[in-house]
Amino acid sequence: SPLNPLFQAMESEISAAFDSGEPEDILSRAFKLTVTREDICTLQPLGWLNDRIMNFYMGLLVERSKKEGYPAVYAFNTFFYSKLSSTSHKGVKKWTKGVDIFEHDVILVPIHLRIHWTLLVVDLREKTIKYFDSLGQKGDHICETVLKYLEEESREKRNIELTASEWTLHSMGTEEIPQQNNRNDCGVFVCKFADFISRDKPIIFTPEHMPYFRRKMVWEIIHQQLL
Repeated sequence: SPLNPLFQAMESEISAAFDSGEPEDILSRAFKLTVTREDICTLQPLGWLNDRIMNFYMGLLVERSKKEGYPAVYAFNTFFYSKLSSTSHKGVKKWTKGVDIFEHDVILVPIHLRIHWTLLVVDLREKTIKYFDSLGQKGDHICETVLKYLEEESREKRNIELTASEWTLHSMGTEEIPQQNNRNDCGVFVCKFADFISRDKPIIFTPEHMPYFRRKMVWEIIHQQLL
């Protein structure tokens, strides 16, 4: 069937983002972040997503969550967890200055484990902390670290004690969430886990969707708008 002209226009725009111009050209600016062509090129097939792309996409999810009908989402920066795990609550206390994270429904914590991206999700409505790893590794200690952070944050900011025993911590199993079939797609998996969760949708994509998701993300980042 002939390609939809809108789709063709998007495709040529995506190709141009990869292929024309200089690496340092600025292609998008928002959320106090600047995304260059070099950053966008990490979305090429088998590219390894960088912090800028991850944080920008999380920013888009948070923006969307302000609309009617979406759960209220808060997303931490990709540097948050490594700082928290190396310093404890004290080291990241200022990161939530002027924000009450407990007023949200869902908290997204993208995590950079040296050469792998994973996602931790706090659902404040359900009192659950879930860990999503597209290579199937367990992150129980990561869930515990974040629960401890939430306890201290709640005590410090709201003067409310969280009851740890009311919380469920769970590392998602390989039969519960899709798994990557190469070494490069972990960042895209994290972005799409976060996308589906921030819409309260079941996670139904597969590794076969990755090339499409990568191209779609290029368009979304350039236009600062989720499709």
